[in-house]
Amino acid sequence: IESISLKGPSSKIKSHHNVGGLPEEMELKVLEPLKYLFKDEVRKVAKELKFPEEVIWRQPFPGPGLSIRVIGSADKEKLDILREADEIIKQEIKKNGLYKKVWQSFGILLPIKTVGVMGDIRTYDFVLALRIVTSNDGMTANWVKIPYAILGEISSRIINEVKGINRVVYDVSSKPLQRLAYRNQ
Repeated sequence: IESISLKGPSSKIKSHHNVGGLPEEMELKVLEPLKYLFKDEVRKVAKELKFPEEVIWRQPFPGPGLSIRVIGSADKEKLDILREADEIIKQEIKKNGLYKKVWQSFGILLPIKTVGVMGDIRTYDFVLALRIVTSNDGMTANWVKIPYAILGEISSRIINEVKGINRVVYDVSSKPLQRLAYRNQ
């Protein structure tokens, strides 16, 4: 489960991937003052403490880092490709006034390559799955019905600006039926 319920027992849906202690040799104690708060509750605390808007509305990011969004083996090349694509996604979501309206927006580099054409050159590059969801607490999430023009612009920019991707697909599955992030098995 994403966080511990204060209202009673909850079933364990999955192990939390971004928790854990420090190595014992560090001889430090982990302090977790927000440990029992859900993500939406953390935002409320941040608002009360008058944190900057960009901190309050920062989208959740996986604890293991970007590599969890590369299906299969993650190397520097794939991570660089994904970083570039993610930056375009973030720019377009912000430009179109959607950043505060969506819970998360990100790309997932799939272990699939497809044939494409750039100019008059044949390409054989990766497929990027675009994931944009809305949620209140991260426990459930629904895919966002992004206007086609915005999806088209995101796709076009990624394909034309990110070397290594020649196809973008939009993931329309919801959580809890599917996880927000894909999972390397």
